[in-house]
Amino acid sequence: MQVTSEREPNGSPLVFDRPLAIVGGGTVDGALLRELAEKGVVLIGADGGADTIDAAGLLPDAIIGDLDSLTNRAGWESRTRVIHIPEQITTDFQKALYSTEAPVTLALGMTGKRLDHTLAALSAVLQYAPSRRLMLIDEVDVALAVTGSLAFEAGKRERVSIHPLVPIRFRNSTGLFYPMDGLLLEPGGLIGTSNEGTGGPVEVVPEDETPWLLILAKERLWDMIGAV
Repeated sequence: MQVTSEREPNGSPLVFDRPLAIVGGGTVDGALLRELAEKGVVLIGADGGADTIDAAGLLPDAIIGDLDSLTNRAGWESRTRVIHIPEQITTDFQKALYSTEAPVTLALGMTGKRLDHTLAALSAVLQYAPSRRLMLIDEVDVALAVTGSLAFEAGKRERVSIHPLVPIRFRNSTGLFYPMDGLLLEPGGLIGTSNEGTGGPVEVVPEDETPWLLILAKERLWDMIGAV
């Protein structure tokens, strides 16, 4: 049975035991969406993001949002679950986040096109990074929200960007061309973009669990999903 419902932030979330992709209305690679679906990733449209999923020839598992940019709502309600959340305090991305649970959450179409949407997406990542494994994906990069330390593999001279969402001090690092030892990174100050791997294992250790972003090329997506 397909379900349409009105819900508020305190409703029970949709719980998934496999990776989840929340799709917005920004630029999204349709081939990547089809690859995600083939690998069993749940697809949820954040409001008009459902139309992006449809354009890739796929059916979203659910649509969540205030539905102000969704085309043909009645037609969608006959095909999949539609969850209307009318509150205007949060973005559709935030609505989809507080309405779901999953071991790993990918976010596509949340950046690009409009700068205010990109900034809102980064704010949502900062908000939810402590409670869930979350990645932003655009045409070029995958940005993993990290709290605490992270170990992964990087090729020699591979671009490894570390971006502070808020001020954060790093205790040490290994496997990076520019070590992070004792560095304070902060927006408006020193940032860690365009570092490079020395080839092999990398470990980045901050002094606490303040959220930060690890940004790698999009080709590393499945590696990052495996790492977290």
